[in-house]
Amino acid sequence: MKITNLLLAIALIVSSSIASAQLSSIQQKVQAVMQMDHRTEGELARDDDRDPVNAIEFMGIEDDMTIIEFIPAAQAYYTKILGPVLRDNGHLMAIDSEGTFDRWGDWIEMPEMGMVHPVPIELGYNRSEGRYEFGELNFGLPPATADKFLYIREYHNFNAADNARINAAVFAALKPGGEYVIVDHTRRHMQEENPTVGRREDPVTVIYQVQQAGFVLDRVSDMFYQESDDLTKEVGEIPNMTDRFFLVFKKPE
Repeated sequence: MKITNLLLAIALIVSSSIASAQLSSIQQKVQAVMQMDHRTEGELARDDDRDPVNAIEFMGIEDDMTIIEFIPAAQAYYTKILGPVLRDNGHLMAIDSEGTFDRWGDWIEMPEMGMVHPVPIELGYNRSEGRYEFGELNFGLPPATADKFLYIREYHNFNAADNARINAAVFAALKPGGEYVIVDHTRRHMQEENPTVGRREDPVTVIYQVQQAGFVLDRVSDMFYQESDDLTKEVGEIPNMTDRFFLVFKKPE
């Protein structure tokens, strides 16, 4: 029995080592950051449906990149992961309101967040339209110097005119060959706007809008496909994970 237990323990160690070896260097760094103490119980609970180890790999992120994260919000889910990943060789420009940064707390002062650069913009809320509004866009970088732009579950918070402004600004901010990542909750194609689907977006419309800004759709992932979400309920009413599209566009070289 003791020999059997020993063999089982050895097998588990070997299996774990093989699984770790199959991860890319960026995946291993993300996995390590996910175990750090600065992440809350709420963030840990979201890891299963957000799958940052594989999502960040699909985004094509490397640890020496200059990345813009648009509206990380108070939870700053990806900021807390990418900050330590980019600490030694990269930069993370976090774009949000001054009020959001005031709510971040002490974790932003950690040495591991030394390359996270909060860039405040004017951001208000139009209650009648149920959308956010912004003033002048400032990404904190000279034009054509960013490697990657992340727009995660926030595209739905702006109207078509404002998203056209954002898309154009993203195009100007990215280097040739730079990439624009968009993830959002799925709406049925060509469905009319109504309060129930206000936090959803039609991926076909998003693709068209981003292509109008000059981008080329480079790749699409189905890792956030959720068959149980029939797209008829408000996002907050979905009991597990919403169906989400995951798009990566490229600025032509």
